[in-house]
Amino acid sequence: MSGEFRALPVPEGLEGMRVDAAIAKLFGVSRAVAAEMAAEGDVLVDGAAAQKSDRVASGAMLEVTLPEPKRTPQPVTELVEGLEILYHDADVIAVDKPVGVAAHPTLGWEGPDVVGGLQAMGFTLPDAGPPERQGIVQRLDVGTSGVMVVAASVPAYSALKRAFKERTVDKTYHALVQGLPDPIEGTIDAPIARHPSAGWKFAVAHGGRPSVTHYSVIEAFRRASLLDIHLETGRTHQIRVHMSSVGHPCVGDPMYGSDPNLARELGLKRQWLHATKLGFTHPRTGEYMEVVSDYPDDLRAALELSLIHI
Repeated sequence: MSGEFRALPVPEGLEGMRVDAAIAKLFGVSRAVAAEMAAEGDVLVDGAAAQKSDRVASGAMLEVTLPEPKRTPQPVTELVEGLEILYHDADVIAVDKPVGVAAHPTLGWEGPDVVGGLQAMGFTLPDAGPPERQGIVQRLDVGTSGVMVVAASVPAYSALKRAFKERTVDKTYHALVQGLPDPIEGTIDAPIARHPSAGWKFAVAHGGRPSVTHYSVIEAFRRASLLDIHLETGRTHQIRVHMSSVGHPCVGDPMYGSDPNLARELGLKRQWLHATKLGFTHPRTGEYMEVVSDYPDDLRAALELSLIHI
């Protein structure tokens, strides 16, 4: 770590306290951060390196090098190719998010995002939520396209956040999955957590967050099926994880076990998954409204090839 160096004597009230707890008290960082500082050799007690579980004595000099403050990602105000407005008024903006676009900027993501794209279009997003997520009340994965709603006012932000939390928003997706689910209409109720050995993906796991997915087959092909999917919950990668867990991964989703040969035959370079419709109560008028997104060209072309080849 290469942040600010600070030194303080240990007060009598912290006599016998663990090093990580004493650092948290004196320097205002979490115990987890304090433990990481000790592990990296950034904690000295009377000039000697200290471990997180060591005990401090009153009057000892505690010297630390604090970590650099985390950099907050900022949206880049630039037009996003393919980002279209499906509906907008003073409270609600519904967008058609293309694949390859994040909902909002995050550390490590250098591509386009919805927040920056809307700002470039001239929309003023409400001062609600973290600065990099102004107006964001829901997210779609970078690799998922389709309809997404953004709050355009502070009252709408509060109302829509509450609606998503209370599961009163009707979220509909279409997915092309391998094989034919049995039964052809059903519910997957299985908790989701981070994968135990691959932290960048998720898995059905005991003790995970409750997750519920309802599906029904729209059309069946020889090697794949087009599904209509409704989500009760909105976990990261939920549809991809749930469909994979029952042996029917989304076509074009090798992270969750799809056949790369099938994706190649259909010309797919991403998972066949699209947010087709959002239904919700308008935060100002109280009227129920629905916003619909059509399939983008790559998914439509793959579906047409499915009719011919699979």
